[in-house]
Amino acid sequence: MKNFPFRYRKIAYAALNVTDLERSVAFYRDIMGLDLVERQPDVAYLRCSRDHHNIVLCQSPTHGLKRVAFELETEGDVEAAFAHFQALGMNPAMVPKKETAALRQGPGFRVRERHSGLLFELFAGATFQARPFVPTVANIARLGHVVISSADFQGTREALVRDFGFRISDFIEDRIAFMRCHPNPFHHTFAVGPASVSQLHHVNFMVTDMDDIGKALYRVKKHDIKIVFGPGRHPPSNSVFLYFLDPDGITVEYSFGMEEFPEEGARTPRRMEAVPESLDVWGAVPDPLFGRSGPIEGAGTAMPQTEQVAA
Repeated sequence: MKNFPFRYRKIAYAALNVTDLERSVAFYRDIMGLDLVERQPDVAYLRCSRDHHNIVLCQSPTHGLKRVAFELETEGDVEAAFAHFQALGMNPAMVPKKETAALRQGPGFRVRERHSGLLFELFAGATFQARPFVPTVANIARLGHVVISSADFQGTREALVRDFGFRISDFIEDRIAFMRCHPNPFHHTFAVGPASVSQLHHVNFMVTDMDDIGKALYRVKKHDIKIVFGPGRHPPSNSVFLYFLDPDGITVEYSFGMEEFPEEGARTPRRMEAVPESLDVWGAVPDPLFGRSGPIEGAGTAMPQTEQVAA
């Protein structure tokens, strides 16, 4: 694959719309194990790393996905990426300095993927927090990935490779494409599948120990939280997983273990059979509520160059 004009460092944060901010803060802090860094009347910032935040919770009438942010390697990558999307006629819009200050990060911009309607933020320079992230109920290593369902699956899949520079690691025929933000090594930092309407599927947190999966199983049962898939093991990434619901019905996942790819000479993507065994080798059956996590904010709308999206 030809060199892309900019390079990713990692998936940085997901901004989620929630209908009861107080309730959601308690869930992501006490059940998921994130650290509440800052709370404002209509927004809360939580982290699972040395970054200021990895999850942003936004009070909203409707739950779902507001945007997904990726950190690029340098400010030069941000400049190159902005020019790239301008040349594609996608109207990227710089994040105002007042907002980047609130987000504790360097310069960046937002651009909407045209087929799913998802708003992406690309920036450089996440603030390294002086105080380390201290795990509580789970040894979370990082925000792992975000998965969406798109009303135009093929168009979204092709655009994420062609326009955003993602690389496909594996795909299950016409059901799901697993992608990594090159040169980040993890099997997938993003994935997309088909649906009748574009929506959030789930948000993943990677943990450092198999025991975190087992402990989570009994912790969520104790709090009467609905488990919607697992525990099991995904053949594409080799990850052990457990999915359950947040208070709004957003699907969240803990996973342990994941294939990593070298920057150069990575294996070619596998075309996997569209059967249940390609999603789980242990035999778990997903609940009908699995992945029905609310709409993508702004899906079906174009983003004018002057638009400024609040946190």
